Amino acid sequence: MPAWNLTMPESAEHGATPFYVAGRTFTSRLVVGTGKYATMPLMRDALGASGCEVITVAVRRERLFNAEGKSLLEFIDLSRYTILPNTAGCFSAEDAVRVSRLGRDILEQLDNPGASWVKLEVLGDKKTLLPDPSGTIEATRELVKDGFKVLAYTSDDPIAALRIKEAGASCVMPAGSPIGSGQGVLNRNNILLCLELLKQGDAAFPVIVDAGVGSASDVSIAFELGADAVLLNTAIAHAKDPVMMAHAMRHATLAGRQSYLAGRIPKKLYASASSPWEGTISYIPGE
Repeated sequence: MPAWNLTMPESAEHGATPFYVAGRTFTSRLVVGTGKYATMPLMRDALGASGCEVITVAVRRERLFNAEGKSLLEFIDLSRYTILPNTAGCFSAEDAVRVSRLGRDILEQLDNPGASWVKLEVLGDKKTLLPDPSGTIEATRELVKDGFKVLAYTSDDPIAALRIKEAGASCVMPAGSPIGSGQGVLNRNNILLCLELLKQGDAAFPVIVDAGVGSASDVSIAFELGADAVLLNTAIAHAKDPVMMAHAMRHATLAGRQSYLAGRIPKKLYASASSPWEGTISYIPGE
């Protein structure tokens, strides 16, 4: 067996498995956003350091260009990444459906395999950026009818997550905490309940923890709970050193996934000796 190499992708040799979502297979289980970076070259370098294969892009036209008029797409290797268009900034099902179709039109022209995908966000208000459950379900149903593979952002409410799956979503993405907050996974029990309900009768159904990640340890926690993947943006883009943070997130993804598959020891109230008491040698001074 070869020596461990953290720069290597997950493989069966590492005890890990590929990531299946919306009919496609990926090696990396980290999905990274393209917004909020100080410069586009910095974004490009951070994406590369993360090892991700799927990136999210807000498809509203004004977000595809910076203040200098440069296109985001000029800094993305379309042969390397699958673009997952998202409906960031939409506050109604109608608006989210319209933006999803706009994203499909753009990506079809680019011949990108993510053209029929959408990361669906239907938000409730501008202060909390929490999802609107009814709007998300309504938009999911409409987009599925239109041939989309819907990866739907939701809160960590297990019942809301289940209803979105029942509406036809290809993947459900419960939030660890509010978007961009950096608070990490606030309610681990709710994430566990989401995983239990969403995978009941369908263990392969993909669940991605999305939003609120602040550090590499947050990523590992999400994977150790059983998440299939993690989506993040601000934690890398607003780090003091985004490229270094991207490396950290990459390693945390691998470590967290392996830790989950390996199976942690049970927690105990009292100590448990690492070495047996029997057969120990006692040293008595003077003997």
